[in-house]
Amino acid sequence: MQLDDFDRKILELMQKNSRTPTETIAGQIGLSASAVQRRVKKMREEKVILSEIVVVAPQYLTHTMTFIAAMEIERDNYEALARFKMWAKDKDNIQQMYYVTGQVDLMIVVTARDAVTYDAFIEELMRHNPQIQRVKTHVVLDKPKQSFYVPLKDSQQF
Repeated sequence: MQLDDFDRKILELMQKNSRTPTETIAGQIGLSASAVQRRVKKMREEKVILSEIVVVAPQYLTHTMTFIAAMEIERDNYEALARFKMWAKDKDNIQQMYYVTGQVDLMIVVTARDAVTYDAFIEELMRHNPQIQRVKTHVVLDKPKQSFYVPLKDSQQF
């Protein structure tokens, strides 16, 4: 699917708040509400919009701690990498996973109730993925900004 400027504007607004009423989006971008509805429906069908999530207030969460784990895999083992990716997909406490360049191979963002729960998770991870040689953990102390918003237009402003 080719996105035009209207589609990108719709996505920009929906990324900030997917519950923005169609009429509000229409008014901001200069289309009718029905045109916006058709475009959103098509973007959902074409898998441009992959999911719409709810962000829960922290005081209602049980997994209140966040950990960033940097992992090394033994000797560029692509089979082990593929196995780990498959294993990690079923782990709800892994929020994000990145295959990266540099001194480590993988970075994951993990939530847990506390450090003991995280430690048990890492023990399970190492048991099921023996090619993971080392895990270096960083405990998140504060989240001054947390977002999945990605600009959809080229911009020279940062």
